[in-house]
Formats: sequence, C-alpha cells, structure tokens
Amino acid sequence: MSDSTGGGESGSTSGQDAEADNEPPLQVPPLRGDDSFEVEETSEEGAPPSAKRARMNEEEQALEQGEKPVNMYGDTSAQANLLQEDEATATEREGEQPKEEADEGENEGPVSRGDEKEWHQNGEAEHDTHGEEGEMKPAEVHSSNGSADSPSEVQHLGLDFTQNPQMLTGSWSEYSRFPENYLKGCKWAPDGSCILTNSADNVLRVFNVPPEIYSYNWDLLPEMSPALRMAEGDTVYDYCWYPKMSSLDPDTCFLASSSRDNPVHLWDAFYGDVRASFRPYNHLDELTAAHSLCFSPDGTQLYCGFDKTVRVFYTDRPGRDCEERPTIVKKQGQSGIISCFGFSPCQSVYACGSYSRCAGLYSCQDGTLLALLPTRHHGGLTHLLFSPDGNYLYTGGRKDPEMLCWDLREPGKVVFALKRNVSTNQRIYFDLDQSGRYLLSGDTEGVVSVWDTQTAPLDGEEELLQPQLQFQAHWDCTNGISVHPFMPLLATSSGQRQFPWPGDSEGDSASEGEGGEAVMSPQETRQDNTLSLWWAGPLGTAAEGAQDQSPAAEEA
Repeated sequence: MSDSTGGGESGSTSGQDAEADNEPPLQVPPLRGDDSFEVEETSEEGAPPSAKRARMNEEEQALEQGEKPVNMYGDTSAQANLLQEDEATATEREGEQPKEEADEGENEGPVSRGDEKEWHQNGEAEHDTHGEEGEMKPAEVHSSNGSADSPSEVQHLGLDFTQNPQMLTGSWSEYSRFPENYLKGCKWAPDGSCILTNSADNVLRVFNVPPEIYSYNWDLLPEMSPALRMAEGDTVYDYCWYPKMSSLDPDTCFLASSSRDNPVHLWDAFYGDVRASFRPYNHLDELTAAHSLCFSPDGTQLYCGFDKTVRVFYTDRPGRDCEERPTIVKKQGQSGIISCFGFSPCQSVYACGSYSRCAGLYSCQDGTLLALLPTRHHGGLTHLLFSPDGNYLYTGGRKDPEMLCWDLREPGKVVFALKRNVSTNQRIYFDLDQSGRYLLSGDTEGVVSVWDTQTAPLDGEEELLQPQLQFQAHWDCTNGISVHPFMPLLATSSGQRQFPWPGDSEGDSASEGEGGEAVMSPQETRQDNTLSLWWAGPLGTAAEGAQDQSPAAEEA
C-alpha cells in the first residue's frame, strides 16, 4: 500500500520501527567473534541494544560464540511446535543466524525473529513504543508463527477427516451483547495470523489466534476476544483481506469492506482506522454501494460488483476514478447484480456470479466476456471458488440445495454436484483446502460437510458426490467456514435471523400447525451466534490437549 492512501501513515511509522529492529540481524552475515560487539554498537536507527538485551562483554561473546549452538527460533515458532525439524535443516538455518543473537538467546530465552517483542526467562515481555496500542494489532505476537513465508520453511500437517474435528475454542459472549447478533461469515488472514468476522451489528472484528494453539496447551484455552472492532455505518455487503497481507509488514495489513449507502473502505488491520475510501458513482452521479468485493491476486486492483456492472479501482489510487466494465453489451451477457468474484490461480481470468443464477468468465485485461455458464442453479449465486489448478470452478447459491463443479476446459460441463441444505437467502460460504482436495461447507441446520473431490469420477456423466464426513458444528445455521492457509485449523461462524411465527402464544401448540417441526415457538428456537475454532489435523499429541477442552466448549 502506497502512502497515497489516506490514514495509513500511523501504521507505516510503527512498521518502520519494527523493520529497523529486525533488519540488522537479517541482513548482516555471520561475523567473527571479534567483530560482533562492533556491529551491536552501530545498528542503524533501531532501538539501542541495551533497551531489549542485557549486554555481554566482548570476551564473553567471543567465548560463547565458539561454544554455544545457535537457536534461531526458540520456542515461539508455530511450526517448530507442530513438527520436529530434522538436524540437517536446523544446521542449515543456524548458519544464517548472526552470532551476537545466539549469544543473547542463551541468556534470555527464545527470541522471535519477526516480532517487536522478546521473551526473557521471567516470562515477561518488554513492549515497544506502541504501548497500549499493541493490543490492537492482528497477531503481532504470532507474526513469526503465521508469517507468509513460514509454510515454505517447514513441512505442514495435513488435514485429517477420518474422524470429526476437535473444537478448541471460540467466541460467543462477544456476540451476545446485541439481540440477534448473528454472524455472517469468517475469513482467515492470508498469513494465517488472525480471523476476520462480520455480524449483524455491522461490526467487523479481528481475532488473534490464541498462542496456546501453537504449543498444544489446549486444556486451558480461554474464550477468544477481538483485538479490533471496525464499525461500518450500515449493513455490510461484503469484505475481504488484502491478498499480500503479512503481519511482518504493517503496510500490507488491511482489508476492504462495502456497506449500504457507503463507499468502499480500506481498514488498517493494526489500528482499526480507515486508510482510504473508494467512491463508486452511478449514471446519476449518486454514490452507490458495491454488493461484492475482491482484490486481484497481486493486490493492485479492487474489483467491485454492481447491477450488470463491474468497477475496477486501483488500490494505490483511492477516490472515484475507476474502470467500468459492463457485463451486458448490446443486450448480450450476464444480467443481475454481481454478487461474488473469484480469480483463476493460473490464468488471467476471473469469474463473476450474479443473482440471476448464472456465472461468467472474463478476461482480467479488459473485462471481455469469455464464457457464460448455463443457468443450472435454483437461486442466485452467493459464492464461487476456483480449484488450485484452475481447471474447475465451484459455485453455490441461496435457496439452492446443490453446489456445482464446472470443468472450465469444457465450459458448460458439470462434473459433479454436491448436496447441502440451504433453505434461506443467507450467504452460505464454502472453502477448499490448499491442495484442492477437500471442499467444506456448512448449511442451514448447522451441519458441516466435507467432500473428497479426488473420489469423484472426472470422466463420464454427472453424478452426486457423497460427503466423506459430516458433523454438527453448531445448533444454528453454519454460514461461514474457512480453512487455515497452512495449519489443520478450521474456523466456522453461525447464526441467522430468527422470525417469530404468527399465532405463537403460550396456549398454542406449535406442533399442531401445518408446519409441524418447522414451526417453533421463541422458547424452542435455538440461537447459536458463535465463532468456533476446530483442529482438523492428525490426532495424537494434539488429541491429548483437545480432549479436556472439547466437552467444555460444547457446553459453552
């Protein structure tokens, strides 16, 4: 994000301090013992070494460098807790670690490379100049745990759906302060450090990942509390993360949201301030709200969906300037409100879903319509996803009992269908894991279904793919589900608007009406407005920590 986006200067200043603290040990090559003390004295513009570390004299450093092994990550890395690295990888990393840091690590305990905090033996953390604002940062404490480059450094634990996921923790009291404050989805940050939620009170909340999850201390997991609250002025239509977001770089920590009768806002995910606004206007020069949002994969453009139109803003140029791309030209094309976007991971193509029950494929260069998929859905599309190889497109709609998998190599061909219960107009999200093998979705009854797409016959006639696993995640509608970028963690959100039925009274029996079980009195209605975190990895050490927590979480 460039400096032209308004309101981002405060976040940039803190980011520069963080980078200044971390640059010298990352860029300076390993030094001889007689040079380490000199480098410590001349570190550029960072905090004085004495502010964070107890100095050692030159002789002690030289002695320790010759005798002590280097511990680069200590105990703060999430992947270090999840997997034991082999000695060859550890030795290779030791060679990259400056020796002065290794010396100090021996005396002070683990040091996090990507953070602005360092933990000492007494368990206390010395804070930087942000003071109390440190609480408002999305997983800054865990930035080295869930950083964007962490997945490439260690092997990953894969998803395991041979048995039901274990519930770890969640947030429920946060959404009980406002009547019928049901959630409207949840989305992991691209670096996996935090979760973004939307709810009926028009507040976007950012939750940090509890640090206990990285160390398997699941028996004492507390309820999650939001690190940030960002209030929109009216009903939130859509929201999304900046795709290059990384907690190591505060300039990239932002998200976009659109709400009724308001411009598109870019929110700073460190401080909760509005960085910039994008103002779309209609043909009458009136401000109009975007119904859907999506950043381009490189983050340089923001695509906004409107009635029969897509407007493209440049991320570094806030304001009203945009490129308009009508989806109907000479009465030909895709009609209706553009309700969702998806970008192909391997081609310069994006897909648009609309409330007219169809999806279209467009060129990223100029918005030319490449293909219009047949109308097979029973309701308007609310969500779509490309497979990681770009060959398939998954679409789902409202009041539609099926999700469809389209083969884009033969546009118009449906490979298989996936059954789910969606009986309302609410947007029900679904998600794919990083490999594209597992597709997960909630439904109106609170059940989460998991399909193994590799078991589907890719040749032959279309058929209904049966789920590999189903489990009751919530008592109410499970409207949001998101798979962690590199850890076997799931986030789910639940809740829906509850309508009182006509004729309900204390003397009337709900079961006597024609609706039968569908008609429930307010006393019988189950409200479950909750954000939940689930472990979906292989059990073993993980199961031991989750056994005690799961029953307590279910009771809550």
